[in-house]
Amino acid sequence: MVIGHTSREGPSRGFRHLIALLLGRRRHVEGRPRSRPLEIATDCLFCQADNPSLNKILCENDLFYARFDNFPANPGHVEIVPRRHVVSFFDLDDHEVLSAYTLMCAARDLIDEKYFPEAYTIGINDGKAAGRSIDHLHIHLIPRHHGDVDDPRGGIRRAAPNSDPDAWQ
Repeated sequence: MVIGHTSREGPSRGFRHLIALLLGRRRHVEGRPRSRPLEIATDCLFCQADNPSLNKILCENDLFYARFDNFPANPGHVEIVPRRHVVSFFDLDDHEVLSAYTLMCAARDLIDEKYFPEAYTIGINDGKAAGRSIDHLHIHLIPRHHGDVDDPRGGIRRAAPNSDPDAWQ
């Protein structure tokens, strides 16, 4: 699942729409508890946030941490990871989604200072068919530069069928 694309100008219209939807939806789910017990799977890489041999953390908040990807697509590639063991983005509650977005913005600011990207690719492989390799939600935040790939048209869509940008004309 692709959430959106940001640039130095700020969040995309898609992000603003997502936040607006969540804030509107909050009125309909007021009865849901805001905090959940911290669920941890002892054999999960991402549930071991405090192990520096497994996770190099860039920044964190109460619910999420941003770790450098072990196999980065580009320098500065991080993953936004929930502290509780959750598999799907769709299992997050509204408060967690906003917390993830807040941390993503903080991580972006730190990446901007060190790597000077021109844009970002943001994505989630939500399910095995989408390419998820670790059964713990992680949101990729990948700094991008002009020329880092030969033809960036279509961005993350190139991971799916019908990914030839020339055919989209």
